[in-house]
Amino acid sequence: MLNFTYYGHSAFLLDDGKYKVLFDPFLTGNPKASIKAEDVDCDYILISHAHADHLGDAPEIAARTGAELVGIPEVLAVCEQRVPGLKQHPMNLGGSLTLPFGKVRMTLAQHSAGVAGGIACGYVVYMGGEVVYFAGDTALFSDMQLIGHKDQLDYALLPIGDNYTMGLEDAAMAAQLLNARHVIPIHYNTWPLINQDVRHYKEITEAMSRAEVHIVEPGQSMELK
Repeated sequence: MLNFTYYGHSAFLLDDGKYKVLFDPFLTGNPKASIKAEDVDCDYILISHAHADHLGDAPEIAARTGAELVGIPEVLAVCEQRVPGLKQHPMNLGGSLTLPFGKVRMTLAQHSAGVAGGIACGYVVYMGGEVVYFAGDTALFSDMQLIGHKDQLDYALLPIGDNYTMGLEDAAMAAQLLNARHVIPIHYNTWPLINQDVRHYKEITEAMSRAEVHIVEPGQSMELK
């Protein structure tokens, strides 16, 4: 069993009943955040890049909870500058890491990193019997097809907000390339600049791919199965 809880923007939690894995915890200053940073409990935090709306409260949450950070070395260095002495698992693109809850593979993302010398990334996570792809912030790129070929994806979490990431059409094509069974759209409607009609996204994605699209509002949870 694997439970997904959406905290708004690109922040979410995966919980297998034993371990809690938090992603891109931008909570303080997030107008859509459904939880406060001081109320989050987690064992691991995966960070896609160092932009403020993704790195967010990661160092402070890690310091409070004892959670271990996973990310690109340059991004983890930003965390270390803010809160020294954090537990870290540096990775880079194409690498895999085995953790107590399962396996994490770091994937390419086409996006700026928010820190000099760094790169943006996504993750494929094996946890609770499911294979979950978190794209991070990214443009559409053809090698998404390779990600879906290497890892038979159950769920893909894709940004759809446009301007800074893929928009509706590109994110629908991403679902097609990834060949995921399910898609959960994220990174939209946080601010007017990235407002999108998520129901239209569901329509076009389900028309052009095998994916079932699940619209999850901030604060809502769903069982991944």
